[in-house]
Amino acid sequence: MNTLLINFLETIYAEQKETSLQGKWITFNDIKTLFSKYESKFVISQIGTSEENRPIMQLKIGKGSKKILLWSQMHGNESTGTRALFDLFNCILNSSNDKFSGILEECTLVFIPMLNPDGAQAYTRVNANNVDLNRDAVDRIAKESILLRSILENFNPQFCFNLHDQRTIFSVEGTKNPATISFLAPSEEITRGLTKGRIETMNVIVSMNKMLQNVIPNFVGRYTDEFYPTATGDNFQKLGYNTVLIESGHYPNDYDREKSRKYTFFSILQGIYHIANTSNFDSYDEYFKIPNNDKIFFDIIHRYPDSKNDIAFQYEDKIIGGKFVSKLNKVDENSLKSKSGHFEIVFESNKT
Repeated sequence: MNTLLINFLETIYAEQKETSLQGKWITFNDIKTLFSKYESKFVISQIGTSEENRPIMQLKIGKGSKKILLWSQMHGNESTGTRALFDLFNCILNSSNDKFSGILEECTLVFIPMLNPDGAQAYTRVNANNVDLNRDAVDRIAKESILLRSILENFNPQFCFNLHDQRTIFSVEGTKNPATISFLAPSEEITRGLTKGRIETMNVIVSMNKMLQNVIPNFVGRYTDEFYPTATGDNFQKLGYNTVLIESGHYPNDYDREKSRKYTFFSILQGIYHIANTSNFDSYDEYFKIPNNDKIFFDIIHRYPDSKNDIAFQYEDKIIGGKFVSKLNKVDENSLKSKSGHFEIVFESNKT
């Protein structure tokens, strides 16, 4: 299996990271001035507008027969993939490494780095009309959903990459580690059958997991594959477009998701590289060895001598007065004995 070396990935990331994009609140205003620098190599176009008439942009590059469609921020408050894509754009623009020229020879890549700019501006999961684009694949009520389906059908990709962020609650089953990256080959129907498309999707995920185990072993999970009838990935997979879901999650002491941004970049580049250099996508058994996601974490737990008094807290990110704010909220939980906190404060007994 074609696996990129970690030293190469670390070096190229350090050289090409898009340093103008920082923090979790990434809006269209943050990226709009960046497109011009890619015009020498990419075909850049405005493919539509959001419900509130913000531009939705596309970058296209490559001349190969293997077509790959990648999109990010269909949930406006999930920006880690967006930042990772711009890191990748810089690599393609600036690097003379033959790995990138080889990808462009074998593949044609289409990127939509911000599908939901209204949600990005408001820092909400949903679009301006309160529609969750990731549950709008069937009805296609939203302009953004109609646009994505149009691009999909016109481009006709062999593989799609659907980039999301997952909550800090998720862990890697059987460990005390957060799920920093989780993968999913979506199901096509309720029985979760192993179709040819799912197998091919699993094969790509196996290559990404193999790479990540060399840098963050036991921090990679497998997202639940229950079938969601209205979800984008499930429906695209059902339609014959192999769809890789990448969920960027928490890494210790990384609430800005800069570490997970790097590992998302590693994953995307590994996935594309594997597709470019692979002719047979039949091997998939290792996919089922990736541990499931579990839910053991809270952001903060206060521990008391009597565990019945333990208290859990979760951060809620929101925009208040035009500023990004993380508010700490108490969570009602009957027992925290089996739970872990990313931070734990232990209060000792006052008894002497």
